[in-house]
Amino acid sequence: MASNTDTSPLLSATSGADYESISSVESNTVRTHESKPAPSDVEADVLPEVSTLGRTLTWRSAYIITISRVLGSGIFATPGVILASVGSPGLALTLWIVGAILAYFGLALSLEYGCMLPRSGGSKTYLEFTYRKPKYLTSILVATHSILLGFTASNCIVFAQYMYFAFRVDGTETGRKAIAVALLTLITLIHACFRQAGIKIQDFLGWIKIAMIVFMSASGIFVVLFRPDQRDIRHAAADLLPPSDELNWTWAGFWAGSIWSFGAIATSILKVFYSFSGLSNINNVLNEVKDPVRTLKSVTLASLATASAMYALANVAYLLVVPLDEVKTSGELIAALFFTRVFGETVGRTFLPVMVALSAAGNVMVVTFALARLNQEIARTGLIPLSKLLSSTKPFGSPMGGLIVHYIPSILVLTIPSGDVYSFILEVEGYAGQVITVALGFGLFWLRFKRKDLHRPYKAFLPGVGIQLTVALALLLAPFFPSEKQKEKGWLGGVAYALVGIAV
Repeated sequence: MASNTDTSPLLSATSGADYESISSVESNTVRTHESKPAPSDVEADVLPEVSTLGRTLTWRSAYIITISRVLGSGIFATPGVILASVGSPGLALTLWIVGAILAYFGLALSLEYGCMLPRSGGSKTYLEFTYRKPKYLTSILVATHSILLGFTASNCIVFAQYMYFAFRVDGTETGRKAIAVALLTLITLIHACFRQAGIKIQDFLGWIKIAMIVFMSASGIFVVLFRPDQRDIRHAAADLLPPSDELNWTWAGFWAGSIWSFGAIATSILKVFYSFSGLSNINNVLNEVKDPVRTLKSVTLASLATASAMYALANVAYLLVVPLDEVKTSGELIAALFFTRVFGETVGRTFLPVMVALSAAGNVMVVTFALARLNQEIARTGLIPLSKLLSSTKPFGSPMGGLIVHYIPSILVLTIPSGDVYSFILEVEGYAGQVITVALGFGLFWLRFKRKDLHRPYKAFLPGVGIQLTVALALLLAPFFPSEKQKEKGWLGGVAYALVGIAV
């Protein structure tokens, strides 16, 4: 990390091309965890920092860390849940399009901050730099959010669901949770004891995930386009396909059953946001990225383009192949139903769902990788107990303390008794995340007008940031206007996720 002496004047004068040269100088004088900066000395502490682990992440690794975080369980699990909430294919697909646009506005927000302050820590670093008073407020806010809500439980659950489906096991909820806990434990041990091996494994699983979504989308479109003349498909799964008249929706039918409720749309858009979340994942580990500013800009925009295209193709493939009634009742298993209908009981029921499970495991790996380092940055502030121990990289040269801090709340969420725990987790995570979005959005406007001296290699489109802010504020209010379906669960049922998020 940069020294605390005579560095602040460099802040506004440093260009993106200079970051690497500064980092090369810093690499010879990397500050150890034991010599933490004073939390108040923020201005001198925003220069690019070389991690004690070194700048080892290339463009390819940074892309995989980002795209693997984005392409998690969302596209394999949420489309069915979203369609069940909003009632019609038209409204569901509209929300995915709106979500992609808003994801770009949110990405532009984190890009401006990340290029301006190219250090690990993500929103923690940005909020601490922006909001200096009351002292420690933003540090504690982000630490609380990260530690209590920075879990990877949802993808662990999807992994267990798809493994059960693939091997035709009608197991208990306890068994599913046991598998999810075992997965998280194994991944934590890999990242803790075999850091380089963990990076290679998550890179490999990331490419599997990309290939899976491309294959799924292409196969769905292929079957629909050629099935009238292809009834002799080798796996003989054509009998499982819906009648052709089910595929020819009228415009009215496309919107039939739409639930235009503020509450229903809000919970659905939160799930879409969850599917796009992770575009700023690389912001959490910029200290380990080679040429951080240039890599950040290209990797995140490439990841957004990749995810948007794949999500559009996957949603169309689902709706063309799986009957709408089955989509609405599929829960998290919509991809499994799709594969079974297209490829039959052998390949579609077993092999491909296992690949989906491995994709979910890959997502758990990259989230654990990034959030452990964010927790390590939080520990280095000295604001949590045992900060010196938790910020250490001993004994295996990995963020062991950050991994432990990440592991404990994830295990608690996985083991608590609950009903539809998957949807609830997504809603709580998404709701609390809107508070951070609002703080970052207002902070960016404030810095634009009050700190014009700061060097900004990337500038966000301010009207887009304004739209992002407006939507975030609306989503914070939405739970208090539940749909009729949500009211059936009782008033608390529709607002419970918001109350948990507010409490945190």
